Amino acid sequence: MSAIRPTTVEVETSLRLVAPDATALPVRASLRYDPADPYAVQVIFHAESAGGEAVSWSFARELLVTGLDEPAGIGDVRVWPWATPRGDFVALALSSPDGNALFEVPRSVLVRFLRRTYVVVPRGRETEHLDVDAAVNRLLAGR
Repeated sequence: MSAIRPTTVEVETSLRLVAPDATALPVRASLRYDPADPYAVQVIFHAESAGGEAVSWSFARELLVTGLDEPAGIGDVRVWPWATPRGDFVALALSSPDGNALFEVPRSVLVRFLRRTYVVVPRGRETEHLDVDAAVNRLLAGR
């Protein structure tokens, strides 16, 4: 008998890329949570051109939760509350050797997304969804 696996949560949204001159450009993206990787969330940036490839960033779900109310993260991913005349947002700063980007994410979208992830894997119960044997097998297969 096989166990029923919880479903993946995915939300399509539009982020705003904040340019150095403070103008903002819309960017099509998805927020994704896979219970097979219960501590992480992904932001997937969709290519605008037909031949382009999506770019995915993966980081701790808890980082998003903390960043709703206070600055969180060091290094490549940082998140903090971002109030604008247009409403409440969350700033998502991404850094890589190729460059840096600052995005505005609607706070309400993040809150709804995170609530849905906690229905699938409740906060504090992530370890119940880890398949350590499968992770070890993947690591050993890469040798």
